[in-house]
Amino acid sequence: MASNGAGPQQTVAPVLAALSTMQGNSTRAQKTQAHEYLEKFQKSSEAWTATHSILRSPDAPPEAKLFAATTLKGKITYDIQQLPRDTLPGLRQSLLSLLSNFRAGPRPIRTQLCVCLANLAIQMTEWKNMLQLVGSTLGSEAGDCILEFLRVLPEEVTEGRKINLTEEELSVRTTELLEDNAAQVLGLLSQYSQSSAAAAVNPHLLECITSWLREIPVSDIVRSPLLDIVIDSLSNDASFEAGVDCICAIYKETSDVDESSQLIQILYPRLMTLTPKIAEAAESEDLDVYKGMTRIFAEAGESWVVLIARMPQQFKSLVEAVLECAARDQDREAISLTFIFWYELKQYLTLDNYIQARMEYADIYSKLVDVMIRHLQFPTPESGNEVDLFDGDREQEEKFREFRHQMGDVLKDCCEVIGVTECLGKSFGLIKRWVNTYGSQATNTSVPHWQELEAPLFSMRAMGRMVSKEESIVLPQVMPLIVQIPDHEKVRFQAVMALARYTEWTAENPKFLQPQLNYIISAFQHPSIEVVRAAALAFKFLCNDCKNLLMDHVTQLQQFYESVLDSLTPASKEEVTEGIASVVSVQPIDKIYDTFKLCCDPLMNRLMVLANNAGDEKGKLALADHLQLVTIFIMWIQPYVPPSETNPAVKYCQEIFPVLSAIADNFPHFAPILERVCRCWRHMVLSYRTAATPLLPVLADKLVSGFAASKSGCFLWATDSIVREFSEGAEFVDEATSRAIYQFFEQQALSFLRALNDLPPRDLPDVIEDFFRLLTDALLYYPYQFVPSQISGPVLSAALSALTLQQKEPLIATLHALRDFLGYGTPNRPTSSFDSPNTPSTNSPEIQAAVKRLVAAQGETLVQRILTGMMFTFPSDCFPDASGVLLVMFELMPGETAGWVRSTLGMLPQGTISPQEVEKLMNSIRQRIQDGEMRKVRHLLQDFTNSYRRRNVAPREGLGRLEATKFRFSG
Repeated sequence: MASNGAGPQQTVAPVLAALSTMQGNSTRAQKTQAHEYLEKFQKSSEAWTATHSILRSPDAPPEAKLFAATTLKGKITYDIQQLPRDTLPGLRQSLLSLLSNFRAGPRPIRTQLCVCLANLAIQMTEWKNMLQLVGSTLGSEAGDCILEFLRVLPEEVTEGRKINLTEEELSVRTTELLEDNAAQVLGLLSQYSQSSAAAAVNPHLLECITSWLREIPVSDIVRSPLLDIVIDSLSNDASFEAGVDCICAIYKETSDVDESSQLIQILYPRLMTLTPKIAEAAESEDLDVYKGMTRIFAEAGESWVVLIARMPQQFKSLVEAVLECAARDQDREAISLTFIFWYELKQYLTLDNYIQARMEYADIYSKLVDVMIRHLQFPTPESGNEVDLFDGDREQEEKFREFRHQMGDVLKDCCEVIGVTECLGKSFGLIKRWVNTYGSQATNTSVPHWQELEAPLFSMRAMGRMVSKEESIVLPQVMPLIVQIPDHEKVRFQAVMALARYTEWTAENPKFLQPQLNYIISAFQHPSIEVVRAAALAFKFLCNDCKNLLMDHVTQLQQFYESVLDSLTPASKEEVTEGIASVVSVQPIDKIYDTFKLCCDPLMNRLMVLANNAGDEKGKLALADHLQLVTIFIMWIQPYVPPSETNPAVKYCQEIFPVLSAIADNFPHFAPILERVCRCWRHMVLSYRTAATPLLPVLADKLVSGFAASKSGCFLWATDSIVREFSEGAEFVDEATSRAIYQFFEQQALSFLRALNDLPPRDLPDVIEDFFRLLTDALLYYPYQFVPSQISGPVLSAALSALTLQQKEPLIATLHALRDFLGYGTPNRPTSSFDSPNTPSTNSPEIQAAVKRLVAAQGETLVQRILTGMMFTFPSDCFPDASGVLLVMFELMPGETAGWVRSTLGMLPQGTISPQEVEKLMNSIRQRIQDGEMRKVRHLLQDFTNSYRRRNVAPREGLGRLEATKFRFSG
């Protein structure tokens, strides 16, 4: 490679020094400086020659050579345009020479060089004899090197969208490199596999076969000597892992069972010859082999699941093999590999067309239930310490807990195949057996063999969703046993959780309610916090589902609530509160106010005490948590009252409103308290809708003054609920109220603009998100008031300022609002299809003109902000909405928008984009505009910004003329 700029040694020395700094004991500042230098170096033209110099240097350390190879890969992928086209053959020859030098390794460097050559082959469209040239240059001694190149080639071509080629160019090149070479590659691989005994078990060969399976027809491989190579590799330790990957890939390629039926007839007998290896691996405790064999049988089952359902007698042996894999897995390391298969097979067996297959496989699924319940058992600790079942291995404990829930899903699959009654019956049988065997030995301090009791309880809980409320065989027998379960922590926890899962059944079988309620309530006195948490959750579900049965016991429940509330964790307080609130919600209308007051007055008294004593953060957080309990009552208690009558819940809300207002006034800068107060106010509106009209004047005043004082976005969030519920045209909302609500919105908008004038957007991300979500609703309900108003221009400027943020949520909210606002400049309204029939679906000429005037004034800045964001700062989740904004801009003002795009590209850092690329993009945009294909313009800009971003990983700040100016507002 010819030097382009400074001499190689002048560039290499600083690079090696920076790498040494990064890997040595340097200071953080020195490492940061070195990192920045290396990032800049990787994008420079000098990197072409410097990387070659490092790779050829006998003195450079392996770490430096790996960095050089990785950098060269990036240069070829993203910066090939830095080189004249006529230098590419020289680059190709240089890469082949380097590959020859590194043909024996180190493998990481060799792999990167293979990727370099593959990416060059994709872009060097004039290179037609790729395989011949690579083979002849590297020679027969470079077998592993050639295999590695062949392995990475399909992967790189498949990922070709990161290369700056058009879809058409990439499609043509894919055909030339892969499809046209598939037969030759198959011949090469077959020839190599027969060349020696070592070649036949070479993992690189198997990896290569796996990679080319997407290109070479699987039938050609199955009918070639390569199938024997793959099967035999499973008996060799060195090639086993690669062999598993390869055979599983072959099975996946035959998943179209109708098209591949003849191939499956060849593969299935070969697969079943591997069955003895399951027992061998289990007995020898070879975990890697056991997991590999389990994966082979499970993935074969997943691929051929249709045939397994169609032909149960022929394929039952395969299903039994998968069951054996699950049953023998004593360490529970491989069983999860079978879960997808059981689910996929269940999906077919539950169809009427496969009823015969369901009967054929019923015994296997019945055994699977036994296997799963056995695997659900907690381990018996080797140390004998019942407190630490995993001998201090917290990671293993967490893995086991997650794993149990996955096994619970398999039990649900079994319920669908063989029926809930049989599955529940197995759990009941195990519980009954434990009671008969060990029940008399159990005490409050000692429960023998508790794992054998806890596992079936967990299985009952896991299967709860599948059990009908009408189940009348097993549950009536098992429920009386559950409420007698002893006090062992894990067993009591599981018993309470099982009851929580069957509360809907209990509602249909009320004679079991009282014993369950007593058992759950007594669990609140358990010393284990986990059991108390389970009791709170169960109490919530029991009250929710049995509220009509408990409505006459609200006074007793309230007394219990008062007695336990202060001893619970915040989450449990909320759950118990939800349970009580649900019972209050079904009281007769004439009792709603009294019961609401009975339950909430003690809460309000606590609130006032907490507010008076909240001197530190802990006290303030306790106050915030307590506010949430009041909100839960408001969310649940929603009585229906005719519009002409006073809503008793609203009457109570009016009584407590002054207390909530005082709390908000006294803690104007503590966000958790303000958020909980605003959440409470918001739900007053959402729960009682227009019945909350008596609250509106004081509520609106508090929201305006609160936001102005605190600059907290929660006040805008609460404002949004009022804008939506009392919008123009809403039922039972008069015109004067609707006008007042819009004026209320404008007041909040003015306060927001003043806040953004005083502080940079990075200090107000949550406020920005809440405001633009509020604006989206204001545009939906009040477009004819907002769009022509004097405030719309400053709001658009504020949106441009918000687009400098890097957080996803405020950006998405801003982009959504911009799309809706710009949509009013088009002929059709950007509104929901659920609008009333009287709402016009088109925009008036006046509204369209108002939007276009604002776009004409600020459109250039808007295009700059959107394109800059897509190229440098926006999270990827923002791209669809950002390009959507550009799409509407092109629909509104195509010529002007194209000009703004060109001017933005002209401001990009020098050297990051060539004039030819700019002209190519602008010509394509111009052509699409002339053809009226605006959506294709959107795709062009998405592809361009993605390509630019990949090639130029620019810093998120310091973008020169593309930096945003500070937002100014003097209103």
